[in-house]
Amino acid sequence: MVRSLWTAATGMVAQQTNIDTIANNLSNVNTQGYKTQANEFKTLLYQTLQTRTTSANGEQKPTSAQVGLGVRNSAISTIFRQGPLMGTDNTTDFAIDGKGFFAVRGADGNTYYTRNGNFKFALATNGNMLATSDGLPVMSSAGQPIILGSNYILSNISVNKDGQLCYPDEKNNLQPIGINIALYQFNNPNGLDRLEDSLYAQTAASGQPMNEAVNNGLEKSHVIQSYLEGSNVQVVDEMVNMIVAQRAYELNSKAITASDEMLQQANNLRR
Repeated sequence: MVRSLWTAATGMVAQQTNIDTIANNLSNVNTQGYKTQANEFKTLLYQTLQTRTTSANGEQKPTSAQVGLGVRNSAISTIFRQGPLMGTDNTTDFAIDGKGFFAVRGADGNTYYTRNGNFKFALATNGNMLATSDGLPVMSSAGQPIILGSNYILSNISVNKDGQLCYPDEKNNLQPIGINIALYQFNNPNGLDRLEDSLYAQTAASGQPMNEAVNNGLEKSHVIQSYLEGSNVQVVDEMVNMIVAQRAYELNSKAITASDEMLQQANNLRR
């Protein structure tokens, strides 16, 4: 009976984590570049009540009797499905059509990756630097912050689908200025470490970042200017998942109630 209490309790804990994940998805439904997360479950150890054997009468028992000891969360995976593209009036907003990630340099000097292309030009010591809304430098394909000299009129800067920064010449024809916005891919993006502000950090599970500019074997991503990639959270799906999780939580709580009532009846047999 205590076993059933523990099993149902593990189910309630697992579904509470499931609800937490769904709530986080719904809270980020308007976050640029956010990728929805999903819970994965696994069973705990099984206890063998009866092995495959022969009864006292010589009858064969080809199957064993095993009882499970509950469930737990095995992982919370990220679904890197393309989010909707939303047009903006900002020329420093960029969306990625493909599997790539933007690269930014964190305050600690490490490189982090994001799908949120809500960038701005900020003043730097030697010009104007393309940065995130938090002031983190956006990296070029050469691995350096993107800094433009004061001779450039920022409103005239455009970016083509390959991530090249272009500027009009004397004849008002756009010409590349030799700077590309870096785009990186990973063999296993689900292995990336999720951080705040829609940032991801490289891990051993994700593999090394692959620069699209120098890896010809990769399917190239496209940069779309004046667009942002919205969250790929599907509200209807999340609401359905929430109802399923609530029902599972309720069923586990009823199992605890039933086990408690059976224990009370067993205790009353002594009276």
